[in-house]
Amino acid sequence: MDAYRKVFSKFPFLKAIFNSFFITISYTLITILSASMAAFAFTKIRFPGADGLLKLYLASMMIPTQVTLIPLFVVMNKLGLINTYPSVILPSLFRVFGIFMLVQQMRSIPNDFMEAARIDGAGMFRIFRVVILPLCGSSIATLTITTFMESWNDYLWPLLMLTDRNKMTLTLALNNLNGQYGTEYNVLMAGSLISMIPIIIVYTCAQKNFKHGVMAGGIKG
Repeated sequence: MDAYRKVFSKFPFLKAIFNSFFITISYTLITILSASMAAFAFTKIRFPGADGLLKLYLASMMIPTQVTLIPLFVVMNKLGLINTYPSVILPSLFRVFGIFMLVQQMRSIPNDFMEAARIDGAGMFRIFRVVILPLCGSSIATLTITTFMESWNDYLWPLLMLTDRNKMTLTLALNNLNGQYGTEYNVLMAGSLISMIPIIIVYTCAQKNFKHGVMAGGIKG
């Protein structure tokens, strides 16, 4: 118990936990919303150049994340977002992996469901919300878990964006537990254990859909 007390005394740990929850939940929600809407547009709303644009978009997955750090930093700096929460959250608007996963799932949904909804007078947004999203529940659950874990454990991007001690995430707080001349490993391990709890809870709640989502996301349409 002494190790856990030291964790909260050496750093504003509660504030770091709040920051991580706020950033991670926001990042995950924006990813799910943007990726599902983009996947719906690519698969169910036909427009000129849709296939070519999707292939070009998916090709960007081959670009290493490290290559995009400097351009992203320049963009955030030009927008005046350095040392703010949005600077860490906004990259979630362009999660190519999420779009790829949901595109595979939505391609397997028959268009007859959409036609039946149109006959009942449903508009495009209502079809997306009431028909398509529930049928993609397993893939969305899988994407939620992977995105939550990625954002919660992210270290490099928050390190570049956040300089204010009161805005640092939990991963940055754990790094600050490493002393200059020595490290109290019992305190560091206690902090690491605390940081694992949210991931375990999220995975436990969504594990029923995780396997089905991975399989559905890999179906070639």
